[in-house]
Amino acid sequence: MKRLFLDANVLFTAAHNPTGKASLVIELGVRGQWDMVTSSLAVEEAKRNLSVKFPDCLPRLEVLLNGMKVEPSASGRACPIDLPEKDRPIFLTAVRCKATHLVTGDVRHFGPFMKEPAQTGGMIITTVADLLEVL
Repeated sequence: MKRLFLDANVLFTAAHNPTGKASLVIELGVRGQWDMVTSSLAVEEAKRNLSVKFPDCLPRLEVLLNGMKVEPSASGRACPIDLPEKDRPIFLTAVRCKATHLVTGDVRHFGPFMKEPAQTGGMIITTVADLLEVL
């Protein structure tokens, strides 16, 4: 079974747009299409950004989080791919959780590694839209 690691921007988008693609990914996971996991760091970032931009969406985020496992963020290990310091814990936690896919909207930093599992230890880094395209 696929195990998706959801980055903060996916959580933020799903909480803010209940009819969007990010929400669909979570809904499909709740229905058993795949396992879902995120990190405490991703949750903190999503909450922080929602509280500033869309505070009314915070309760929806809490509901969405009930459908997935929240893991402590990894740190302190060397990152096998060249990412900014702030993104390394996301990648490392996804690896530690044995995610098959890291789902993110951060194309700027993760883009060079998207759909390049040979560089990421077999894990596929993808956007929500690209994930849904291959279903």
